Amino acid sequence: MGPRDVDVIVIGAGPAGLATSRELSRRAVAHVVLERGATIAHTWENLYDGLVLHTGKHFSALPGMPFPKSTPVFPTRRDFLEYLSRYADRFRVPVTTSSQVVAVERTASGWRVRVKDGPELSSRAVVVATGIVANPTVPELPSVSRFAGAVMHSVQYRSPHPYEGERLLVVGAGNSAGEISVELADAGAQVTIAVRNGGRVVPRQILGIPVQYFGVAIGALPHAVQRTINNVTSGLAAWVRPTALPRGTLGRCSAIPLIGFDAIRSGRIPLKPGIAEFTPDGVRFTDGSVAPFDRVILATGYRAALGFLRDQVRTDACGFAARHDRVVSSDQPNLYFVGHNYDTRGGLRNIGQDAVAVAKWLRR
Repeated sequence: MGPRDVDVIVIGAGPAGLATSRELSRRAVAHVVLERGATIAHTWENLYDGLVLHTGKHFSALPGMPFPKSTPVFPTRRDFLEYLSRYADRFRVPVTTSSQVVAVERTASGWRVRVKDGPELSSRAVVVATGIVANPTVPELPSVSRFAGAVMHSVQYRSPHPYEGERLLVVGAGNSAGEISVELADAGAQVTIAVRNGGRVVPRQILGIPVQYFGVAIGALPHAVQRTINNVTSGLAAWVRPTALPRGTLGRCSAIPLIGFDAIRSGRIPLKPGIAEFTPDGVRFTDGSVAPFDRVILATGYRAALGFLRDQVRTDACGFAARHDRVVSSDQPNLYFVGHNYDTRGGLRNIGQDAVAVAKWLRR
């Protein structure tokens, strides 16, 4: 099949792609959505079973469709998947599944998009809505080749049952690390958490109100002010409900505090510092202690999935594309990004706002 023209190509049919499609359709902008997986929201379909959103449903809904009243304040992964399916049906998202984009190239008239084992498409504009989970971050692991056990990223984790009875080290201080550690411990695994730099912890709710809602209230303030407020809030939270997690600082790439990290508060899950090196049967930590493990799970985060753009765009220190006006590429015309803004207001809330902004740019 030869090139097929379409006005706008949206890459990714997760929350960012679906919200963008809805906003483009509202403005009569012809487009197609390309999804690498066999279903919409392929990434969310394959995240761990016990995942629960840390953002409240009132600020996690996509444009045009709230969550049902019956959905809990903090939706589960299954709640969210069902919501996304209804969203795609309601707004008739023109999605083509099993379409993995392998290259996006600039042409004289716009963009050429190549799909693995599929057609080559041309368009006026491209919207990158691929999120970050498709590109897990694996840090350098000293002497990992000596380790006789298994090493996996948390993106490969589904449920605790295959690991019952194992000695497990979970590396990281993010929300996934906390949830996965608790699930594993509850299932009978011997879990230890390794945290290199600590973190800033806030409760999931304050006086029954999701902490994210306070984040929305301060979200218009400069980032430096937001970080200061978050640091003060987490300090107060640590004073009221102490946690063994060492306090870190919120930097440019960690604008989101850890929400509800209760995994090690009771001492049931031991805490260790960073990894100095792997041994044949375990890990030596930076404090000199050594412990044996059967498996290491790296809950070490993700970076934006931009490989198909190669060197056509610059990225910032956090791995996101260089942009102006939140969503517009600073390097290429008619290239936009939805899902690249994460802060205390919540990634899903920002996705909704950015989808609207992109659609307005493309309607001009």
